[in-house]
Amino acid sequence: FHLTIVLLNIWTHKELVSCVGWTTADELYSCSEDHQILRWNLLTSETSLVVKLQEDLFPIDLHWFPKTVGGKKQAQAEIFVLTSTDGKFHLASKMGRIEKSVEAHKGAVLAGRWNYDGTALITAGEDGQIKIWSKSGMLRSTLAQQGSPVYSVAWGPDSDRILYTSGRLLIIKPLQPSAKLLQWKAHDGIILKVDWNSVNDLILSSGEDCKYKVWDSYGRLLYTSSSHDYPVTSVSWSPDGEVFAVGSFNTLRLCDKTGWSYVLEKPNTGSVFSLAWSADGTQLAGACGNGHVIFAHVVEQRWEWRSFEITLTKRRTMQVRNVVNDAGDVLEFRDRVIKASLAHGHLVVTTSLQCYVYSATNWNTPLIFDLKEGTVSLIVQAEKHFLLVDGTGVYVFSYEGRLISTPRFPGMRTDILNAQSVSLSNDTIAIRDKSDEKVIFLFDALTGKALGDGKPLTHKMEVMEIALDQCGPSSDRKIAVIDKNRDLYLTAVHRLYREHNICKIGTMVHTMAWNDSANILCGIQDTQFTVWHYPSAVFTDKDLLPKTLYMKDASEFSRAPHILNYVGTQVTVRRCDGSLVYSSVSPYPALLHEYSASSRWEDALRLCRFAKDQSLWACLAGMAMANRELTTAEVAYAAIGEVDKVQYINSIKDLPSKESSVAHMLLFSGHVQEAEATLLQAGLVYQTIQVHINLYNWDRALELAVKHKTHVDTVLAYRLKFLQDFSKKETNKRFMQYADGVEVDWEKIQAKVEMELVKEREKAATTSVRSSLASRR
Repeated sequence: FHLTIVLLNIWTHKELVSCVGWTTADELYSCSEDHQILRWNLLTSETSLVVKLQEDLFPIDLHWFPKTVGGKKQAQAEIFVLTSTDGKFHLASKMGRIEKSVEAHKGAVLAGRWNYDGTALITAGEDGQIKIWSKSGMLRSTLAQQGSPVYSVAWGPDSDRILYTSGRLLIIKPLQPSAKLLQWKAHDGIILKVDWNSVNDLILSSGEDCKYKVWDSYGRLLYTSSSHDYPVTSVSWSPDGEVFAVGSFNTLRLCDKTGWSYVLEKPNTGSVFSLAWSADGTQLAGACGNGHVIFAHVVEQRWEWRSFEITLTKRRTMQVRNVVNDAGDVLEFRDRVIKASLAHGHLVVTTSLQCYVYSATNWNTPLIFDLKEGTVSLIVQAEKHFLLVDGTGVYVFSYEGRLISTPRFPGMRTDILNAQSVSLSNDTIAIRDKSDEKVIFLFDALTGKALGDGKPLTHKMEVMEIALDQCGPSSDRKIAVIDKNRDLYLTAVHRLYREHNICKIGTMVHTMAWNDSANILCGIQDTQFTVWHYPSAVFTDKDLLPKTLYMKDASEFSRAPHILNYVGTQVTVRRCDGSLVYSSVSPYPALLHEYSASSRWEDALRLCRFAKDQSLWACLAGMAMANRELTTAEVAYAAIGEVDKVQYINSIKDLPSKESSVAHMLLFSGHVQEAEATLLQAGLVYQTIQVHINLYNWDRALELAVKHKTHVDTVLAYRLKFLQDFSKKETNKRFMQYADGVEVDWEKIQAKVEMELVKEREKAATTSVRSSLASRR
């Protein structure tokens, strides 16, 4: 990122500028102690006087009424709140006419902010009071009273909490009267400005101790800057929460959300008292102490994918470079670039009015289509299509520009969706709910309808990050979830059985990414860089999972790294200081996934023998069992020394019927109920009872025997033998009840068991003959 600074010297204020606010992406209002409100048009570079305020009105803060109200977009902001030193706030129209003035505080009104849906206004005063007002300016409540002035205030993402300053303290107060407030010492000097982003839920603060800091919403410190030469007078998040701006005396900084600085500019502005971002996040305006209004455009963004590097050189120009042959192209756009994404062989660029789709094989002829909304806040790409998020909805487009679907759910707020809360694969869309962060909505990407019975996936903890795997059939789609405890879970998107089987596969995972061409997951787990070569092993054989991992020390990535992507065999990691680190991963597991997907089991065995890697053999064992390829599984388990499992697989191969084999493979994976259902459906009652006897599920074995009126004596005999082996007496009342009238005769039981096995073999043979006759016809 880079900032292009513009000072429009057409007309400047005669006194310090106290506040600025954008009406559209190209029009800004500024207020100054010279009592003037100026309108700045960036398209025409013109400045005009909106209104000359009365001589005793000295403005302090300005905030435009939100454009999006209840999901409906207004064409432009029509009214704004202006706070002043005389203890009043004023509701003013776009023409500058003051519609209403309200006596709000004793002393100056230091801050005034609308909430996100425009239903309430909060003001903070020199008198230490914080008050909530209706849209029309009626007092609703006094939220807080304290002895020191409140210099800055901000709404929480859901407009249900307030963040405000109290000297050196930051305080978060929920609007519910009974809820507990959270407060902490944040700075060594008076805190001057705060901002709270609705997308990433992070808090910014700056103060007279000449530092700015980043906090999470629990008051935990994520970043603290070094000391500046002067107090930090302003901070402001960009709308998408990816970057923030910092203003001080003759200083303007652009920083990443993790705190490190992209760029430092030293314009001759005096102190920057207020900063405001345009709604599309491409432009920044600052209110300066010397009467100037400073404008900055964000350029020099960079995107990388395989051998391509793309840079936004100007607001409407991109430079494409292929690092392999040093070939270059220049892409020109009609309007300024707002968002871009490069992945899966395509570059998707959104401007203020259009969307451009380029193929990496042809940079000359993009596919262009118009956007309804304009301000795209997020682009997510998959192999076959991409997803756009704007202020009104979520849209899935093909790379040919065709609208595929528009998934929706009740209460969906698109303005707070980000890359951690939205994931896309070729067939599925996953969106984490904001009102209940334990809930993940799953949609069919091609229809936009909810998957399965329409019920969302609900986790037991708040979900911080979600990611869908990118390869394989839709029936095998998996979603990885990092929760608030930083535990990593994996579950199938389509319910294999009655409930979502959510399995924990990692702890203390800070960041993760799926590979783009194989279902391999990488993440940074505590102090280890970890690659889960075959995460789905957890559904087939939990004991295998640790053996399929590749781990190495992650100290080279420093503290709080973030994985940007995992393409081919290369993982790109952003360190906390902003530098990029690349880590290479073995190509063999991806090759093994390819062989497994195309049922080339001989090639898979050959690869494992060549690589001589235990983790590769463990992956093959899991893949073979998942595909019911018992011969390959037997070889793979033998290679990793799992003798008991080799014997069990051998016993499955000897079973007379297909149903029994399937049931025992389900048992192998720990799915007892599904194995029971499979056997009962095939009419193999004795085999079902025997399974429960082998698992010591005595109550269920007896229940089935009584229900089907068969083999009650068999269950009682095995139970008696079990008790005799452990020198115990019967205490189970049900067994005591049935044992009274039943005589255990082992010879009879053995004969009955033999008879059952003969019946099963005959049934299997009959089925085999029928199927072969049917195939001949």
